[in-house]
Amino acid sequence: MSDWHIQQARMLLNAGGVIAYPTEGVWGLGCDPDNAQALQALLAIKQRDAKKGFILVASHIGQLDFLLADLPADKQAVLDQHWPGPFTFLVPHRDLFLPAVVGKFATIAVRVSDHPVVKQLCDAFGGPLISTSANLSGHAAARSAVQVRRQLGHKFDYLVPGELGGAKKPSRIIDLMSGRIIRP
Repeated sequence: MSDWHIQQARMLLNAGGVIAYPTEGVWGLGCDPDNAQALQALLAIKQRDAKKGFILVASHIGQLDFLLADLPADKQAVLDQHWPGPFTFLVPHRDLFLPAVVGKFATIAVRVSDHPVVKQLCDAFGGPLISTSANLSGHAAARSAVQVRRQLGHKFDYLVPGELGGAKKPSRIIDLMSGRIIRP
């Protein structure tokens, strides 16, 4: 991936923009999780209910230490076994996020990605990003840049070029505390 594309995306993220980018299984949309205007723009682009919340994606577990540091050792071990990779875990959010990030939930969905573009984006940004499928709510997730443009046009600020990873579907979602699988 060209460093130029990553730096363009970083500048737009820092300015409150919304970007599209490839992930492990589907194309994603992302923004700064601490920017209320960017979150509102993302909700509008997807036509998504703010009560649903979003996934937070990181390049390494250290980017999530502020959230995960107090987890019991057995729960931390579960994360260590699955990350990096296409596993999203619901963990208590401890009121550390804007309401649009967590929606109506007492947990936040977090993932440490092994996708090279996602890792570069999070590293360039300097922390985790919002990650949600690049599609209108209720429609199929985009599996190509062409599908992203067909569904969303030019409503977002930048499309980071790249290829999807090997996953055939979005990441599995698991409630870390109960072990319950939310999305297979």
